[in-house]
Amino acid sequence: MAKKIKRNSLGAWAFLIGIVVAVTIGVFSAQVTGQAQEIMLWLLIFLGIIVGLLNITNKESSSFLLVVVSLVIVSYFGRTILMIIPVLGNMLWALLILFIPTTIIVALKSVFEMAKD
Repeated sequence: MAKKIKRNSLGAWAFLIGIVVAVTIGVFSAQVTGQAQEIMLWLLIFLGIIVGLLNITNKESSSFLLVVVSLVIVSYFGRTILMIIPVLGNMLWALLILFIPTTIIVALKSVFEMAKD
């Protein structure tokens, strides 16, 4: 039981940190360039993988995938439209970088779960 609570806590913290990093990238993207921006982007990818592995259970995966795929599509097209406000466009771009690895991990977990049955 304690292991499950710790696992969920790590996934929740990874999600929260990922959202904070994505917002930070959006707000300060003009000031953050080069290697610092690359490190932040790799951090988002890593956090997305952690969230996908630890935070989403098999029971939640179907509804999560529906919501996140919608979010990814809207973020992609919304970024294009919202680039007139660069802060919002960059936030959506950073959220895409966080959610795409999460979506891939959860989708793969769902496929393996269906294949087991």
